[in-house]
Amino acid sequence: MGNSAHARAEGPVDFIAEQNSEEFKSLRKSHRNFVFPVAIGFLVWYFAYVLLAAYAHDLMSIKVWGNINVGLIFGMLQFVSTFGITTWYVMYANRKLDPQAAAIRQRLEKQIDSDAKSKEEV
Repeated sequence: MGNSAHARAEGPVDFIAEQNSEEFKSLRKSHRNFVFPVAIGFLVWYFAYVLLAAYAHDLMSIKVWGNINVGLIFGMLQFVSTFGITTWYVMYANRKLDPQAAAIRQRLEKQIDSDAKSKEEV
């Protein structure tokens, strides 16, 4: 009972084997190749903004137009970059991740259906 998670599951799908399949590894690699660099880039951008706000008062207080200064523009760009990254990820997922996931899902659904049919015949 202690290692039951590593044993083959009762039923048509061996989830451990699926996790170790080349298809799933490719999907996971595609996801990580996008998410990690973008997340690191955004965190660098975010912490640069915080550090500039904390330590570069002269730079951040430069007036650009009326009462709008560099700090306010950088702050608004945080929101813009967040929405931009979200849009970029959705487009990437639709183009690259979803087709891979759909192929895996279809294969597993066929496997489940064939197992259910074989049990009905018995």
